[in-house]
Amino acid sequence: MTQSRIALGKTGEDLACRELERLGYAILDRRVRFRSGEIDIVAHDGPTLVFVEVKARETGAFGGGGEAVTMYKRRRIVQLAIEYVARRRLGDCGVRFDVVAVQLDSEPPSIEVYKGAFSATD
Repeated sequence: MTQSRIALGKTGEDLACRELERLGYAILDRRVRFRSGEIDIVAHDGPTLVFVEVKARETGAFGGGGEAVTMYKRRRIVQLAIEYVARRRLGDCGVRFDVVAVQLDSEPPSIEVYKGAFSATD
């Protein structure tokens, strides 16, 4: 991965965290890495544990960030969430999967939060 893509991802995650906190989420973890991948953001929205995938785009040329979460990516996020919950022994909490799309080609950047963007059974 190039340095510019890493910087784009970090900028998108920073903006996503600020927006989520503004909406009342409590950020628990960022960039949680496992052998099989990474969870961008883990947060609480009230009593619900939320796994957040951030998609940042510099332009809209290839579609918005929300469309970039494919079926394959959803399955991988679910598997990572299962591992996260198991390792931290959080089996008794409700879980939700959100997507935050960050579009950086406007000022201020456009940030959309898709609550419950997909489920563990998708």
